[in-house]
Amino acid sequence: MAAATPDRARLFELLRSLSFSRRTVTLASGAESDLYVDCKQTALHPEGAWALGHHLLDAVESIETRTGRKATAVGGMSIGADPLATAVSLVAHLRGRHLPAFLVRKTPKSHGTAVWLEGMANLERGAGVVLLEDVITTGGSTLKAAERVREEGLEPFGVAVIVDRESGGRAALGAAGLEVETLYTLSALADS
Repeated sequence: MAAATPDRARLFELLRSLSFSRRTVTLASGAESDLYVDCKQTALHPEGAWALGHHLLDAVESIETRTGRKATAVGGMSIGADPLATAVSLVAHLRGRHLPAFLVRKTPKSHGTAVWLEGMANLERGAGVVLLEDVITTGGSTLKAAERVREEGLEPFGVAVIVDRESGGRAALGAAGLEVETLYTLSALADS
């Protein structure tokens, strides 16, 4: 018997204690920040993965409702989205929904098939997919993932995000035709 879904307040507590810190870091965008969020710490925690799988799947379903489209898979840029895609796919299965995961490599595989995307055996070309992202700042990494996904013949139409740093990423993704659903904002984490 599976454990009950943690509420969003419990997931927030996990993110706050495991993934958030006040220290100077250089972000993927090149900008410096005094607030650091490493959602992998929560995504790799058993309760965190369980909660993220449920709440990100809810975010995917919210995107589906707003766009009138149905995702046939979820995934995103490796390594941040790897545990998220697995958690969402597993929770979807437990809810009776077939929603495979895929992973977008930062560089193509250097041997064997030399692919950019892992998991394509579970998908058909032209399939509509939702990207998963741990943190968005400018949206640059997510836009790269969307480009790779399109090159592989899939159609990304949304992005489910754990934390929005509120630095223009949401608008950039929206301008690229991606519907965005976020669970939390950086200001909410910082102000708590």
